[in-house]
Amino acid sequence: MHYDTKKINELLLRLEEIQEYFKEKFDATDIISGSKFYEIIIANELNHEIIPGQSGTKDAKDEKGEYEYKHYKEQSSNHSWTFNDYSETTIPDLKNIASAIFAHIDTDVFPPKFDWYIEIDGKTCSEYLDWRTKDLLHVAKIMGRKANDRKMINISPIQLEKEGWDGPATPYRTSDKESIPGLSTNKTYLEEVLENGKYYTQISEISELGKELEKITGVEQILTGDKIWEVLVAVILNHKVFSEQKKHDAEDDAGNLYEYKICKYPGWSWNFQDISDAVLKKYEDDKEIILARADKKKFKIEEIYSAKPHNTIPRLEKKLEEKKERKKKKDGKSVRRLSVSLSKGDLEKIKAVKIFPR
Repeated sequence: MHYDTKKINELLLRLEEIQEYFKEKFDATDIISGSKFYEIIIANELNHEIIPGQSGTKDAKDEKGEYEYKHYKEQSSNHSWTFNDYSETTIPDLKNIASAIFAHIDTDVFPPKFDWYIEIDGKTCSEYLDWRTKDLLHVAKIMGRKANDRKMINISPIQLEKEGWDGPATPYRTSDKESIPGLSTNKTYLEEVLENGKYYTQISEISELGKELEKITGVEQILTGDKIWEVLVAVILNHKVFSEQKKHDAEDDAGNLYEYKICKYPGWSWNFQDISDAVLKKYEDDKEIILARADKKKFKIEEIYSAKPHNTIPRLEKKLEEKKERKKKKDGKSVRRLSVSLSKGDLEKIKAVKIFPR
């Protein structure tokens, strides 16, 4: 594979300049990771102000209060909104927001268009999700399925638009078609793009830069999730990142597979989520597990380490077991999420080798 690194660096320099603008104007330090770009698109159309931060913070605000954004893209295989890792506090906290925005985005148009949404006030959304999660856990129990350890739930448009849900009665579903007050909702359609919105100029330029990067690298949806950081690593290693979400992140010219983990520089923490037996088994097919440190302010990869799966998997298993033991000793409960992080101190334990810069 051959990448036009000169052109890529020119595009990244412009992204860095836009990032600096957002930092100075709105105190936002990472406008791409975790699909933050699409949240900026939503905020522009609704005339909201983005709230700086990533996971664990609300997404936007106006004079009415704060907002939680959930979005999915028409081009995605998952046409539902995901609540990841909900906990005892996540759902009750929604009562304190103005509303939750369930957004639909079409990335086939340019720039990506936020074309419709469903809005539910915070209190109603909190009560609905409380009902849904309890019902989900109960149905899993009576059907003999394992409970959702990660505590993740997907919500579809039809579930928000209907007044009730089909299915057998349960302690949380008292009839075959139970009506939950306030959830007979409708979509709000946005016909015109708010071109005079506070973020529109930057949205257009970021979209153009993303499009150029996609052409050069051959990777689609580069502004989704953490895809752009994976691509920057792949450019250095001469790998090819998979556009679609697959079991592996990248491959080389020989067809060898790789798992990428990116941590935010200057940090030293690579997170491995949902490390079930199946996921650990998947790592065995990788030639290397790549651990990179990305300066997300400067759009630059600072360091890359490589480790063999047979050295990494036992360390992940050991750290997960230690986590389970600590949790059980502390409060007698099992861990909710099968995730652990590798730190700087783990690099020696997994015999990681620094491969960039050499």
